[in-house]
Amino acid sequence: MELPIGKVNITRRNPKTLILYGAPKIGKTTLLAELEDTLLIDLEQGSDYVSAMKVKVHNLDELRDLGKSIIAAKRPYKRVAVDTMTKLEEWAEDFATSEYMKSPIGKSFNKDASGNIIDNKSVLTLPNGAGYLHLRMAFKEWVEKFHKLSEEVILIGHLKDKMIEKGGKEVNAKDLDLTGKLKSIVCSNADAIGYIFRQNGKMMITFESSDEVTCGSRCEHLKGKTMEFDWKKIYID
Repeated sequence: MELPIGKVNITRRNPKTLILYGAPKIGKTTLLAELEDTLLIDLEQGSDYVSAMKVKVHNLDELRDLGKSIIAAKRPYKRVAVDTMTKLEEWAEDFATSEYMKSPIGKSFNKDASGNIIDNKSVLTLPNGAGYLHLRMAFKEWVEKFHKLSEEVILIGHLKDKMIEKGGKEVNAKDLDLTGKLKSIVCSNADAIGYIFRQNGKMMITFESSDEVTCGSRCEHLKGKTMEFDWKKIYID
């Protein structure tokens, strides 16, 4: 391997992985419908009221088949947008449980002595929180599949309000609705995280990280910015 002897120029400007989240019914799906050359993968059946390049997916088997079709068509989309991560986490939990039951260590999970399935407990019920590792691995596996389908991936999330202490007072904070460490891992792997909100009748987005809002960006043109929502300002030429 040849070692660099000077600065290496940047090779990317736009986010390869973009996370967007905001309050329910604020218009996230409508925004996705306006982005050209982007396939909206609707996991929550919430796209009936928008015209878009979209496909509804009802389970992981359909999602797997969709991926095969996109690859067979030689990845015709510049981006895929997954709506939402909340539903994907729900499916990933079922997938993680199924995979655990196939493993040597989990062969008796949810089964009687004869190997018959007698329960439908989630892998998350394992002692000492051991099941959450399996959930994170399953979720990561499916997100990695999306990156094989297009150059850029958009992950849509729900908003979770939480209370934090600041200056001796409790304040309301805006956070991405994912479970425990899964949220930290997903966010750390994203190039930009934007919180969408309405202000004075305008749709706004912020990438300005703070104690109250989970967001941020590696992309220079988005770093620390709060602006009126415009795809042309997010994905620049």
